[in-house]
Amino acid sequence: MKRVLIFIACVTALQLAQADTLLVERGERAEAAALPRRGSLMNHVEAQFGTPVEKRQAVGEPPITRWVYPAFSVYFEHDHVISSVLNKSARNEIGPKPAQ
Repeated sequence: MKRVLIFIACVTALQLAQADTLLVERGERAEAAALPRRGSLMNHVEAQFGTPVEKRQAVGEPPITRWVYPAFSVYFEHDHVISSVLNKSARNEIGPKPAQ
């Protein structure tokens, strides 16, 4: 029984390590690809990357807006980019959690 538990723990750790590697590798590829840069204006992002799939309403104070593109999401404070992040490529990938 103890060996089975050790085996399960090792397999789980290996799967998590592979998921982390996948995110790192995708992140490195994203650096080569253009993502909206911090400080860019909303109209520049839309001109460069096109209309997003979804524009979420601003929340909080200061207002934070999220635009969703197929491969990444962009977060704005007022009308300036504060962050761009890759979207998950699969449900089991470890990464940003979807908003509730």
